[in-house]
Amino acid sequence: MISLIVPALNEARGIVDTLQTLQDLRRRGHEVIVADGGSTDNTVEVCAPLADRVIVAATGRARQMQAGAALARGAVLWFLHADTRAPRDADRTIIAALDSGDRQWGRFDVRFPQAGLLLGVVAALMNLRSRLTGIATGDQGIFVTRELFERVNGYPPIPLMEDIALSRLLKRCSRPVCLPDKLITSARRWQTHGTLRTILVMWSLRLAYSLGASPARLARFYKPHRA
Repeated sequence: MISLIVPALNEARGIVDTLQTLQDLRRRGHEVIVADGGSTDNTVEVCAPLADRVIVAATGRARQMQAGAALARGAVLWFLHADTRAPRDADRTIIAALDSGDRQWGRFDVRFPQAGLLLGVVAALMNLRSRLTGIATGDQGIFVTRELFERVNGYPPIPLMEDIALSRLLKRCSRPVCLPDKLITSARRWQTHGTLRTILVMWSLRLAYSLGASPARLARFYKPHRA
């Protein structure tokens, strides 16, 4: 079984589309857990018919995903953002990838829906960078065996860069499986704040984190951009 964990915060307008693409997986015996971070809209209510469990956790993706993982029953954990749509046979792809060798975790490629040339280049560079570095982002839908996730103690409880931090821990045990199958992830952040500005912000954050900047300090800088 795969336990698919979706962190959400005020995602009522878009999360239904994401969860609807996961219903075939549920029918094949996998489970979907929505970990809400205290939404003030009706996210919890709209998710209830489309998930096996909807829980309320402390706000923050790392804490929400960790709370969902603690309740998951599957041998594989798959973390998917609330604004990302997965291929309907993604479960079979994950299982085949983990069964085919000694890799214990991985991620998908991503693309933006109806993206122009610049966003197409952004997605291609994200996928290439991940292949070269072995570091995955949340947009790429990280999946990992429960055994390895528990061995590294899961997501560090930090307010930002949690996916990079987890990737670093997992990479000590094995390189990731980089699947060419594409998740369709929302371009809303890029469209709202501007593609070039968002690139600059994200690169700056990653560079600062790699140089030792505190995730808490980076989160304070990033908060206006994320809003």
